[in-house]
Amino acid sequence: MPALPDDPHRSTATVTAEAPVPPTSGDAGPSRSRQGVWALLRRLHFYAGVFVAPFLLLAALTGLAYTVTPQLDQLVYGDELRVERTAAQPHSLADQIEAARTAHPEGSLAYVVTPPTAEDTTRVVLDVPGLEDDRQRTVFVDPYTNEVKGELITWFDETSLMTWFDDLHRNLHMGEVGRLYSEMAASWLWVLVLGGLVLWLGRARGQRAKSVRGVLVADRSASGVRRTRSRHAVTGVWLSVGLLGLSATGLTWSHYAGDRFGSLLDAVHAHAPALDTSLPSSGEGSAKAGGEHAGHGAGHEATRGEVAGFDVALAAARDAGLGGVVILTPPADGGNAWSVVQDDRVWPVHLDQVAVDAQTGEVTAHNRWLDYPLLAKLSKLGVAAHMGILFGVANQIALAAIAIGLLFAITWGYRMWWQRRPTRDNRRTTVGRAPMRGTCRELPLPVLFLGIPAVAALGWALPVLGVTLLGFLIVDGLAGVVQRRRHA
Repeated sequence: MPALPDDPHRSTATVTAEAPVPPTSGDAGPSRSRQGVWALLRRLHFYAGVFVAPFLLLAALTGLAYTVTPQLDQLVYGDELRVERTAAQPHSLADQIEAARTAHPEGSLAYVVTPPTAEDTTRVVLDVPGLEDDRQRTVFVDPYTNEVKGELITWFDETSLMTWFDDLHRNLHMGEVGRLYSEMAASWLWVLVLGGLVLWLGRARGQRAKSVRGVLVADRSASGVRRTRSRHAVTGVWLSVGLLGLSATGLTWSHYAGDRFGSLLDAVHAHAPALDTSLPSSGEGSAKAGGEHAGHGAGHEATRGEVAGFDVALAAARDAGLGGVVILTPPADGGNAWSVVQDDRVWPVHLDQVAVDAQTGEVTAHNRWLDYPLLAKLSKLGVAAHMGILFGVANQIALAAIAIGLLFAITWGYRMWWQRRPTRDNRRTTVGRAPMRGTCRELPLPVLFLGIPAVAALGWALPVLGVTLLGFLIVDGLAGVVQRRRHA
């Protein structure tokens, strides 16, 4: 079927391409129903693209910057993070902790992170009064010489540089209010991607090539708005899996949707298992949630004998099979065991946890990564992929490519809006006009009966999406009233 001519009085969507109504057959009733669904999808996609694309632009730019933070960390903090490997054996953890505490006696010992490689420092983390927002002081010790290489203020093991870029991407350094920007982007991203895919696949099936090439390869023979639309849509197709993954993982730790996700994990008992650190002989104790930040804020003043327990706990954990980087957290009181948690989030991940009685060297509890509930695994792996650490440098490159591709897709989307503007002297406008109103009246009743409750449930699960969608509908309705009064 030949391509339909472009209507100069309509504008396209902004994040993935607009599509005309697919060809239909049969009577006018089913055709009109399909037209209603297609027109509603175009209108939703257009408005969401126009108003949400700026948030996506910010997320893409800040996310692109965050992808290079591991390399920036090594460049800026190389003296603290790296050491020269020698033929000597590393000193005991107790000796390294003593060296750190001698240089920095302030505060209390929170936990210790073993070196990721033989060329890295040991991290001794202190809780220091006066630091705010969960900040801690991390002292970096050369494991071969016991030399203190430096100290940095950290936030959940992130350096100040990485924390700055993290906050920029997460909330634009605007605190809880700023988090709404990233939740807005994550809430609408999947809607735009899926809607754009449907629109583009409908166009490709109805007008363009009858092969996969017509969907995956931009049309080089096209010009003007068709060329822009083709580039925009094909880019969206190639990025769709990555964008959907970023949307889903971003929502899991957002403010409002993240709370809903946590409630879901509670309901289906799918949280990561908490490590039981209570000692059998104590009769009572507490379960410490395991994870990469286990022990944060649990610091206390450790004696020389207690410091020696780090080596006992480490040896017991190694015997239990915990290799690589581990985080060792001393117990808060005598009724609890030590917590040792693997922190290897590069695929294949190693996230086992053990509780160790430092008096006997016995492992009193063992949480294995293989035994985690499926949702807990997917959540942790998704977060690691979103942060660019699951597959190392390859993960960083993939995230950077997705961010750059999204920037191009947004730019082409706005260009389409501009290219479709009316250019006749008596109808000239700066940008193209929105798709026609009244699409809801064309929807079949079954779609309305099923769609309205579904949208309401979706708005509850994703509150920012629900509130902004309601806002779009109210503004659009008021604009329609004003327009009708003008023409009355």
